[in-house]
Amino acid sequence: MEAAGGEEQSVETLGASALEPSCSGLTKPKLTSAKLDAQLQEAAQMKTEGNAFYREKNIRSAIGRYHRALLVLRGLDSNVTSSVKGFGLDMPALTPAQETLLRNTQVDCYNNLAACLLQRQSVDYARVREYSLRVLQQRPGDVKALYRVGVANLELGDAQTAKQYLTQACREQPNDANVRKHLQRAEEKLNQELQKEKAMYRSMFSSSSKKSSEEGIDQTNRVGEVV
Repeated sequence: MEAAGGEEQSVETLGASALEPSCSGLTKPKLTSAKLDAQLQEAAQMKTEGNAFYREKNIRSAIGRYHRALLVLRGLDSNVTSSVKGFGLDMPALTPAQETLLRNTQVDCYNNLAACLLQRQSVDYARVREYSLRVLQQRPGDVKALYRVGVANLELGDAQTAKQYLTQACREQPNDANVRKHLQRAEEKLNQELQKEKAMYRSMFSSSSKKSSEEGIDQTNRVGEVV
């Protein structure tokens, strides 16, 4: 994640520090439903700003906005706050509408972060895969996430897994040229790997047959030797 100094840290690292207990001994501040709504809207606004930066090709600023939105949401996420119960803010349970807004904003930010990373000159495909898998946890049929996980696995050398995800994406969008192109790449790579494996076994079999033949000739010669 991009901090003020431009360094990139994970949402998890910064989010954990934000939820660490205070040593002041003061009563925990209470987060009202109105303030909770305001923070959800703040995160949604940061996502919107990130989208605008992305459209302007300002990838660095877009990434910063998406990360900031995720940090705000992390402090409201019951899946996170329940693991540090007793620390941080005392907040009410999210309403169904608030929970939906949180999850949708969260998933959109991860999806958009993966898109941003693919625009960089040096692509961190492991991070692209991580973010896209987070999306698929909430939206299993998300075509963009399926495609990006497939591409990431392909670039990371796992053509078999890449084919599985790209095949799913192709079922959802059979006319998408990029999906079909990378699916073809995965299939070609798998075929190349299969041919290499066959060649290796042929070489091993050939060497074994040659050795057996040479041993047979040697034994025949020994039979004809004078005792």
